[in-house]
Amino acid sequence: MVDQVIRILGARNEECFFWSTHAGAELDLLVIRGDHRIGFEIKRTTSPAITPSMRISLSDLNLKSIDVIHAGDKTFQLSEKIRAVALPNLLTDLKKLPKF
Repeated sequence: MVDQVIRILGARNEECFFWSTHAGAELDLLVIRGDHRIGFEIKRTTSPAITPSMRISLSDLNLKSIDVIHAGDKTFQLSEKIRAVALPNLLTDLKKLPKF
């Protein structure tokens, strides 16, 4: 799934990271291009929720947004900067990164 997200975004390998802290906060994918920092979480659930890891990563990494890719069939906002993206909508809801 992470590889599919990277391809859809048009991200290069050197722009993609796994991020975690000793306290246990983590992101499945962190993409950095220029000033754009975007986080991605992959969840098997059909009803994703905001986790402490998401709050910590938004703050610590100064992320523009987090997309939570989930097994449901609808894309919706969880908060101002966190969006739940339905797996069937992955191609239409994810946008390519801006070019620098």
